[in-house]
Amino acid sequence: MGAAEQQQIGVVVARYAEDVAWLAKLGLPGVVYNKGPELPAGILPPGVRIAALPNIGREAHTYLAHIIANYAALPAHTAFLQGDPFAHLTPPDEPRLSPTGLGQRLRQLAAADTPFAGLAWFRLRCDGQGRPHDLADPAKKGRWKGWGRDIPVAATFTALFDAPAPRAFIARAATGNMLVRRDRILARPLAFYERALALILADPDDAWNTGHAFERLWQAVFSGAGAPAGPRGQAE
Repeated sequence: MGAAEQQQIGVVVARYAEDVAWLAKLGLPGVVYNKGPELPAGILPPGVRIAALPNIGREAHTYLAHIIANYAALPAHTAFLQGDPFAHLTPPDEPRLSPTGLGQRLRQLAAADTPFAGLAWFRLRCDGQGRPHDLADPAKKGRWKGWGRDIPVAATFTALFDAPAPRAFIARAATGNMLVRRDRILARPLAFYERALALILADPDDAWNTGHAFERLWQAVFSGAGAPAGPRGQAE
């Protein structure tokens, strides 16, 4: 791994208890934000560090905290990833993408100077309440405090952008796995991300599903300053 590549892509992993040994095969530098049990010694490769965060706010808390702390020192592209992203990267009837394959995909996207790319194999279309969604799935009952409630996508959008929410949302970074170019992050001032983090901190246990709302709003967050909504009233 050359110094130039290290400056091109930085990986940010939001981990609770997942096995992140796959980072050794990803072959990219970055940081694992650990919100759960201590990681086994020696599991991370050189160039990947560990930072502890409280277990609040889902991935949104992790990503926003990272941006705020590193706003002046971001690499050309940042890959934001779950602790185990692989179930979301390919359709369930296809072989899973390998860590090496994910690393290659990220390099290809960065080499093409891609401004924003959701890494999940699917997009989500929803209304201002996040519908349709599966947050009332009986199998998920008790996993978090917001189980059974809708998702405040429109309310979060309005609070974040101080603008009327669109009628529909197309989540292009469903599951919170994405690659974002530095200028797309810096298009919004530091105060914007601090305001976004404050929304998460006001719902630390995701009792109102604010973290779930952000999973449907990343394409708006990183759309570029002054352009939160796409055509036809859709936040694309």
